[in-house]
Amino acid sequence: MLLELFDWLAGFYGGFRVFGYLTLRAILAALTALAISLLVGPWMIRRLAEKQIGQVVRDYGPETHLGKKGTPTMGGTLILVAVAAGTLLWADLGNRFVWVVLLVTLAFGLVGFYDDYLKLVIKDPRGLPARWKYLWQSVAGLGAALALWYTAESPAETALHVPFFKDVILPMGAVAFIGFTYLVIVGSSNAVNLTDGLDGLAIMPCVMVAGALGVFAYVTGNVNFSGYLQLPYVPGVGEVLIFTATMVGAGLGFLWFNTYPAQVFMGDVGALALGAALGVVAVIVRQEIVLAVMGGIFVLETVSVMVQVASFKLRGKRVFRMAPIHHHYELKGWAEPKVIVRFWIISFVLVLVGLATLKIR
Repeated sequence: MLLELFDWLAGFYGGFRVFGYLTLRAILAALTALAISLLVGPWMIRRLAEKQIGQVVRDYGPETHLGKKGTPTMGGTLILVAVAAGTLLWADLGNRFVWVVLLVTLAFGLVGFYDDYLKLVIKDPRGLPARWKYLWQSVAGLGAALALWYTAESPAETALHVPFFKDVILPMGAVAFIGFTYLVIVGSSNAVNLTDGLDGLAIMPCVMVAGALGVFAYVTGNVNFSGYLQLPYVPGVGEVLIFTATMVGAGLGFLWFNTYPAQVFMGDVGALALGAALGVVAVIVRQEIVLAVMGGIFVLETVSVMVQVASFKLRGKRVFRMAPIHHHYELKGWAEPKVIVRFWIISFVLVLVGLATLKIR
């Protein structure tokens, strides 16, 4: 939106052309999203508290969580507002990738919003039944996969690129690409949702992974950098950097209120949306495998749940004291802030490993 305005103003004063630079717009987008989060956050928290839209704590969870009961929830709406506003203001709205990532994020956010609404406003403890939740997630995920497949302009946009190996590129047909993309987006969405169980635990890894994916977007969309680093060149992908920058800004703004002890929780509206956003960005920049590395905490949390359920059904025994695994460490006696910060440190290391794939090939 503002890009078109500054292009027009550049006709009167050339200095406005500086706003055409992708890096500057990314910085401004991040600052815009951060400012919106910090300014709107207190008002939103008050409104949620007034409406008594608060956290429901299960009796079988860690006892330390009983004090969280009633904490305002659905704060992920704040993240979505900041991301959408920052993207619409600073991105090139003629870019197809921008619309794919934004619409997918909002679609998953809507699914999460309705689930939270049923649980917290209607007071239905079941929320949105799992079959309906996965149905609408599937619709959004498949819609994104189909859009990316049918608008692809080069084989590089649909091939699977294996990190660390410069010549290992696996072409994918329509069925393979659409199915794989669906799994990445929906899987990433639910993985982040499972991770969102402690104050600030999910949002900081999301911020770090989003920032790193923004680097991949910038490089992949630049013919010179992508050629030098032997990455697939996809014209127009660089504009996705604006979107990931807003995720970083909005996420940090939300963390201001979500850090221990949290004043607000993001709820499914935030967790499902952020996870889907990371998934679709990874697909667009052709770094799905790198996403699994950088988002290793999300993978660990998901696998811990799968292992726990499978073990209990097959053996009648639990592997962990409680799943997802962050609760296991709580029940072992780790203080909540210790679990959170240590998981952040692990995420930081994994993100660095992912970024190393830019050069190690």
